[in-house]
Amino acid sequence: MPNFKNLPSKLPAGKTSIFSVMSGLARKHKAIDLSQGFPNFETDTYLKDLVCKAMKDGYNQYPPMSGIPELREQIVSKIENLYGKKYDDVSEIVFTAGATQALYCAITAFVHPGDEVIVFKPAYDSYEPDIKLAGGKPVLVELKGKDFKIDWQEVEAKITSKTRMIIINTPHNPTGTVLSKGDMQRLEALLKNTNIILLSDEVYEHLIYDDEVHESASKFPGLAERAIICASFGKTFHNTGWKMGYCVAPEVLMKEIIKLHQATVFCVNHPMQHAFAEYLKKPEHYLQLGDFYQQKRDKFFDLMQGSGFKGTPSKGTYFQVMDYSKITHEPDVDFARRLITEHGLATIPVSVFHKNGKDHKQLRFCFAKTDETLEKAAEILHKL
Repeated sequence: MPNFKNLPSKLPAGKTSIFSVMSGLARKHKAIDLSQGFPNFETDTYLKDLVCKAMKDGYNQYPPMSGIPELREQIVSKIENLYGKKYDDVSEIVFTAGATQALYCAITAFVHPGDEVIVFKPAYDSYEPDIKLAGGKPVLVELKGKDFKIDWQEVEAKITSKTRMIIINTPHNPTGTVLSKGDMQRLEALLKNTNIILLSDEVYEHLIYDDEVHESASKFPGLAERAIICASFGKTFHNTGWKMGYCVAPEVLMKEIIKLHQATVFCVNHPMQHAFAEYLKKPEHYLQLGDFYQQKRDKFFDLMQGSGFKGTPSKGTYFQVMDYSKITHEPDVDFARRLITEHGLATIPVSVFHKNGKDHKQLRFCFAKTDETLEKAAEILHKL
């Protein structure tokens, strides 16, 4: 028998995702799951009917590698209408197996051994492994304070001749914060006269609250000319299990991303592309999402009043970060595990997203749940 125990690992420090760990514990203990970021309510019946219709109409074989023309045209039109940037619907867009595949292709296409990539912490947990798999070095910049602000002077100091890419995420997972126009202008000024690529993770672009504005990288000419922007149908339309996303970028960058896309999945779900192409003809299907999820956020935040948890209402995403330091001084990972095993409620400890596991005694709650689920969760949390 071969002995593979001593084979070198490309990710020697790699661990099972905290999302898998917490969701697995939630299933084992039959806990209410506010951990992993997926809604527990159904996607629009009309959209599901459109998928079924596309299947019945015979769209069950490979689509074009970059995506069907109808959907490419819809997305390019949406971006132009919302952000004023016109992308070419043939050469500057590709549909992917979720936004995570888009992120992987973008990083792998451009990061070479020895390159540095600036990542803001706390951060979504796929960025750093992708960088390391490409032979690059993550350069970590911690967001400041419990309101998670960027210190742009620190960012400027971290930029070197080896900096290949900067990754931003707005609205931001896990904190629910959003980058301001001033933030984007500062970033634009920092990157001027450089060859640094910007990877902008904008999967929650339509989930933004309190009259805040989503400042897409596509709105700023000095960013758009170097930006790869990743988005997600699954996050937007309550169907994360469909694994449908896309990215847009200038042609000179997209042609390299396409090479990776071709070598990994080649193309993605054909009938769903036809369904989304039809569904997006009505802008209200995405423009009304902010109001819908703000009601969810407000519901959860109101339910938490009077509990030992404290926090500032999320400005975007469908996550709410809450401070539990008045309840216990346990490490957040231990407290999150105990919430599942002893109280039947799953959350995500925020330290796992931080540089060096920094623990601010915060948990992340997903409020993309039915009112009944949120009420049951709040009842548990009030008893702590």
